[in-house]
Amino acid sequence: MVGIYMFGAALLMLLLGFPVAFTFGGVALLFGVWAEGAEIFAFMPFRIQSIMENTVLMAVPLFVFMGIVLQKTQLAEQLLEAMGKLFGGIRGGIAISTILVGALLAASTGVVGASVVAMGLISLPVMLKYKYDKSLACGTICASGTLGQIIPPSIILIILGDVLGIPVGDLFKAAVGPGFVLIGLYILFVLIYAWLKPEKAPAIPADPDAGTKGEQIVEALKAIVPPLALIIVVLGSIFTGIATPTESSALGGVGALILAACYRQLNWSVIIESAQETVKVTAMVFAILLGATAFSMAFTYTGGDYLVEEWLLQLPGEKWGFLILSMVIIMILGFFIDFVEISFIIVPILAPVAEALGISMLWFAILVAMNLQTSFLTPPFGFSLFYLKGVAPPEVRTKDIYRGVMPYIAIQAIVVVSILLLPAFYGLD
Repeated sequence: MVGIYMFGAALLMLLLGFPVAFTFGGVALLFGVWAEGAEIFAFMPFRIQSIMENTVLMAVPLFVFMGIVLQKTQLAEQLLEAMGKLFGGIRGGIAISTILVGALLAASTGVVGASVVAMGLISLPVMLKYKYDKSLACGTICASGTLGQIIPPSIILIILGDVLGIPVGDLFKAAVGPGFVLIGLYILFVLIYAWLKPEKAPAIPADPDAGTKGEQIVEALKAIVPPLALIIVVLGSIFTGIATPTESSALGGVGALILAACYRQLNWSVIIESAQETVKVTAMVFAILLGATAFSMAFTYTGGDYLVEEWLLQLPGEKWGFLILSMVIIMILGFFIDFVEISFIIVPILAPVAEALGISMLWFAILVAMNLQTSFLTPPFGFSLFYLKGVAPPEVRTKDIYRGVMPYIAIQAIVVVSILLLPAFYGLD
């Protein structure tokens, strides 16, 4: 039972606010030495060396760098302005524009915090000005900003590919369908909401200075084509087999610098700041990974994995009982802890059981990835909620944000259930 006590202690410390990496490493050290002695960590240096030499994980800092460089090019501002002019004339048009821009930012930058903050600063004041419902506006921005967690290239998918031993390129391909379905359902929700309550999502009066519809389309294309070209180059090189995900991430980094130069935003300051931010994010991810590795080692050596596996294999309903329970566990944990911790700690515990039950690991990975996306929206610790609250005007209260994300959490749950029940529809059978 030592492994179970370890898990409970780690979860308690996380809820109390202790740093994630040090929590996992510290709990592993304490319980591991107590149960098995210091020799339990004799192979830890070799584990660390293996992590540092992992070429799959090399894509993480490169994609992060690509996203941060693009964040500094005012890409979000140009996209939101162009899309707003294009769709503003229909009910809920600004919300739809925000969703589409969120999807483009997800596929080009993938930086959730930057996307939510940018759209919160630009799109939220416009929606409030035209009397949009505050909850709808806040929920749309938070949900759109988190699309980078499922739309490739996604850091979650890279981590899950490494943890589950699945080629990242296959994961990227498999995630495209669920990503498009999620975007479509978001837009459908906004359209239905605006139709039922037109006063809470009104159309914007035509701007006489905005030009003709044709001119607006041209302006929108000017804003969309550059990031879209980068997306096609990065994902296209992976899907066609020309480059591995790691190689395409390097291509994406170079492409981001070229786009920054085209937007006349490239200078030494941008490069240095982007590199520094990349190092911070990468250090955080790898620190958690090292702590999780120590935790996993102690958990395994004390027999915790056998106990959990034996219990999960005895669940009623076999495969379906396991899948339903694991999705519920991941969703509940997402209310309190981050996707990185869940990926490195919970998923490795569940993966051997899924394999033993004959579940397709690609299917399981996409289910987990879509489920993990909700962790950014679920109160009380959803990061997107904090990002938006930090830039929202005073009249937007925390309860407006919480109320606004609820329909989008429900939509994400519907997509998870659809992937669970209809894997063939997504090509995951």
